[in-house]
Amino acid sequence: MAGEQHKDRFAELRRRREAALMGGGKDRIEKQHQGGKLTARERVELLLDKGSFNELDALVTHQCHDFGMERQRIPGDGVVIGYGAIDGRQVYVFAQDFTVFGGSLSGAQAAKICKVMELALKMGAPIIGLNDSGGARIQEGVVSLAAYADIFLRNTLASGVIPQIAAILGPCAGGAVYSPALMDFCFMVKHTSHMFVTGPDVIKTVLNEEVTFEELGGAMTHNATSGVAHFAIDSEEECLASIRELLSYLPQNNLEDPPRRETRDDPERRDEALNTLVPEHPNKPYDMKELIRMVVDDGDFFEVQEHFAQNIVIGLAHLDGQSVGFVANQPAVLAGCLDIGSSIKAARFIRFCDAFNIPIITLEDVPGYLPGTAQELGGIIKHGAKLLYAYGEATVPKVTVITRKAYGGAYCVMGSKHMRADMNFAYPTAEIAVMGPEGAVNILYKRKIAEEADPAAFRKEKVAEFLEMFANPYVAAERGYIDEVIEPQETRPKLIKALRSLRTKRETNPPKKHGNIPL
Repeated sequence: MAGEQHKDRFAELRRRREAALMGGGKDRIEKQHQGGKLTARERVELLLDKGSFNELDALVTHQCHDFGMERQRIPGDGVVIGYGAIDGRQVYVFAQDFTVFGGSLSGAQAAKICKVMELALKMGAPIIGLNDSGGARIQEGVVSLAAYADIFLRNTLASGVIPQIAAILGPCAGGAVYSPALMDFCFMVKHTSHMFVTGPDVIKTVLNEEVTFEELGGAMTHNATSGVAHFAIDSEEECLASIRELLSYLPQNNLEDPPRRETRDDPERRDEALNTLVPEHPNKPYDMKELIRMVVDDGDFFEVQEHFAQNIVIGLAHLDGQSVGFVANQPAVLAGCLDIGSSIKAARFIRFCDAFNIPIITLEDVPGYLPGTAQELGGIIKHGAKLLYAYGEATVPKVTVITRKAYGGAYCVMGSKHMRADMNFAYPTAEIAVMGPEGAVNILYKRKIAEEADPAAFRKEKVAEFLEMFANPYVAAERGYIDEVIEPQETRPKLIKALRSLRTKRETNPPKKHGNIPL
């Protein structure tokens, strides 16, 4: 008799487990697939090392009794949570299940998400959120709103302690958008993922504006225009693989260093092509990404926010196996000028690297800040100050290479010696001055130019003089603002030696609760 009771109990456990695995049922799973989307469990299996996933709270159900909800209780309640491994390193994950009530957030679902976030924080391991939800569960009213706030609080407390990665793999609307925005990196899949605070229907009703889901909140909108997202990926499978790749550059938490990567790339490797990459003519563009790929281990550069504010390039790579973050002006876009978008983009990335012990390499070729009323009225002073603040606050190793232009306030901002950069190099092509020669001559010799019989010839002569005096790195080097003038082909070995010397760096900021970054 006792044996039969045991069998019955085991059978009941198996029945409940199977029910949880089926989520919203075969029909809804099939509908998910027809929409070009994977299920929550399929996503988790692809994301994590094979066989490593341990699910938690699979039998949790909602506790709502209104609107007939007491007759609709599905185990798991629309989110799969647990822990597993990526490349053998522990991670925690939650994946919303759109087949269960459209993935809508209930009090029970939020409690599961908060539980796994708290576990990640206690264990010092990354948290990954796979979002696919229709928003708040209307039947639960204010409970679902409170549930969102519970998640936001945990995002905030985990910020700078453990890496937080969000993937938008379906709809993400209303309050749901703020958790991904509070996380460190946000991935979106083209054509199937959307984010917005208010959808097209509400905008049509309130403002009488016509806009499609894709135009309002698609992957490219948030990658290229708003800057909310960091990656636009072609498929869910590629998206999950990209998350795995990103984590290979990151530490488990803020108390650890990033993992080292084995490489056969010679740390003393010199690339003569670097000597001719920067054009002789100061106004001719070139691609700074080429320089990065020539210098880093095996040419591998994991670019972040590729489509947003393309006048600055940010991303992760390895030098001598060590994970580093690159911040580089891009002369091929807007001549590499700093503007509002590029300042915000670079500042947040610098603060992420600083929080997680990733050295910062700055490649500088900047003629200044982008002029214009749109920039001034848009708050370039405040937004530009964010980049200054981020560089000044960062205590990780900071190495800067000036490849060509370093003019005006932009020279100060881009990892200058005066902002506590540790090692500052310059190519012989570097130009370090208050402004470009044309502008300087127009100001310095304004009256003389007007008095000259041949003002054009006089201006040309003075521009040549200015170029000879200031369009070089030697005045700065004589004052110790540049530690070494190097040949471009020496960039890789010089960076690696600098990073090796800085491994024991210890620098702290004045005691305070926190600073007041100019948001």
